Amino acid sequence: MIIGILGGTGKEGSALALRLAQHGHAVVLGSRDAERARAKASELTEMSGGHVEGGSNADAAERGELVIVAVPFAGHRTLLTELSRELATKIVLDTVVPLDFKARHTYAPPPEGSAAEEAQAALPESRVVAGLHQIAAHELASLGHEILADGLFCGDDLAAKEQVAELIRALGVRPVDAGGLRNAPVLEALTPLLIEINKRHKVKSSGIRITGI
Repeated sequence: MIIGILGGTGKEGSALALRLAQHGHAVVLGSRDAERARAKASELTEMSGGHVEGGSNADAAERGELVIVAVPFAGHRTLLTELSRELATKIVLDTVVPLDFKARHTYAPPPEGSAAEEAQAALPESRVVAGLHQIAAHELASLGHEILADGLFCGDDLAAKEQVAELIRALGVRPVDAGGLRNAPVLEALTPLLIEINKRHKVKSSGIRITGI
């Protein structure tokens, strides 16, 4: 499967590309700066032993069979609206978490309720799944390192969720279906909670595992 990554030169996008390429997926790394994406893709290809190409975000959206959104939240709605044609009918895995570290409540969702629901509103013809908010970039980038956390995801399209579950397995993570897209605010809000836990316990890799399933 060809995986497109919007915002692929950032820490999260690059780390996802690295793991996925190592496990045999072809990856198209997207960025506002296509040349930067090509340079990063060359570096990731060498590190993973897989196949990573670089281009614009539009290239990644058009060529990806499944497209991961890993852009800063500030440009989230605008970018997805611009790429609605390229992303129509496709599975879109949204990993974005809207945060405001100056506010009383760090999780700062848009009017739709979550970044993923904002994505679905901007992409009415796409199948949006929210997921992977709790897996840190440095964990993904350590290729020989076992990730001791589950990959929580949610969405309203069963077939899309099955594809996302396979993708999460390719990262070396157990996928856990957390229900419909209405649960995206809960999943996204776990990220600032883990950030706080990391700070208080002076660690970098706190994670979540679901027991009893």
